[in-house]
Amino acid sequence: MSKADDTVVRKIEATLTERIVSGRLQPGSRLRQDHIAEEFGASHVPVREAFRRLEAKGLASSEPHKGVRVTSFDVAELREVAEMRASLEALALKHAGPKLTLALLAKAEEATVHAEQARNVRDWEKANRAFHRMILEPCGMPRLLATIDDLHLASARFLFAAWRSDWEARTDHDHRAILTALRRGQTDVACDILARHVGWMGRRTGPRPSVEIQVAEKLLD
Repeated sequence: MSKADDTVVRKIEATLTERIVSGRLQPGSRLRQDHIAEEFGASHVPVREAFRRLEAKGLASSEPHKGVRVTSFDVAELREVAEMRASLEALALKHAGPKLTLALLAKAEEATVHAEQARNVRDWEKANRAFHRMILEPCGMPRLLATIDDLHLASARFLFAAWRSDWEARTDHDHRAILTALRRGQTDVACDILARHVGWMGRRTGPRPSVEIQVAEKLLD
C-alpha cells in the first residue's frame, strides 16, 4: 500500500472510530462500503482496509451476506475490557515507572486537573486518557501501548453510552495516589493502585474513587 493510500485509510478509520465510539453510529448499524468510499472520495480498497482495522479493534464485524456492521457491547465485554486494562496497564507502568521524570509527572497531574474540571464527558474522557497515556508511554513497548489504546476506545464507548447527559466530574483520588507513589519511586504501589482503579469497572463492590467507576454502576444496573 502506498503512503497516500495509507493516509486515506487512516482518515477513514479515524472518522469511523470517532462515530462509533461517540455513539453517532449505533451498534448494529451497517457500514456501507460504497457510501463511505463516495464520502471520502476513495476507491473501495482503502475502505476495505479501514473496515479490517475496525474489526481488529473490535468496533466492527463482518458476516457473509450481511456486510460489515458496528459491533454491539454488553456487561460481559465491560468486565473483559476492565480486566484486560487492569493487567496490561499495570504491566506497562511497571516498565514505565523507573523512566518517569518529575516534569512528566507534573504534566500528568495537569491532565488530572483538566479531567476534574471537565464540563462534559467527552472532555473528561480526553483528559483521562491523556493521563493514562502519559504515565504509560515511557515503557517503550509499542505493541502493548497499541493494545491499551484500543481498550481505551472500548472503555470510551461504555462511558459515552452511560453519560449522554447528567454529567458530573469528581476529584480523582486514585490518579493523585498513583502520582504520589510514582514521585516516591514506589512503582509497585502505583501499579497496584492503577490495577484496582481500572479493574473496578468490571465489579460492583469496594470504594468508588473515580469517574470511570461510575460507568460500571450505570451499565450494570
